[in-house]
Amino acid sequence: MTQDRILDLVQMTILAVITAAAPPLILGLSVGLLVSIFQTVTSIQEPTLAFVPKILAVLLSLLFFGAFIMTTLMEYMANLYGMIPDLLIPR
Repeated sequence: MTQDRILDLVQMTILAVITAAAPPLILGLSVGLLVSIFQTVTSIQEPTLAFVPKILAVLLSLLFFGAFIMTTLMEYMANLYGMIPDLLIPR
């Protein structure tokens, strides 16, 4: 296995992880920001108000983007299994 193939594998892995994790993280971040702005404006410092909406937003994003995330991970695994002969047999 050459250094170029290892770098391609690492790049492919990082891209798959970022693509799969981005929708829930972005939605959780934006909901958390909106809740923080709301808490600042209204001077409400209730801790459950910060966590519950973020948890619900992440769960809803997993339901909504679940098929996209599964497709992304399945394509990654198919590419990874396709690379096995190339990784085992040096050229």
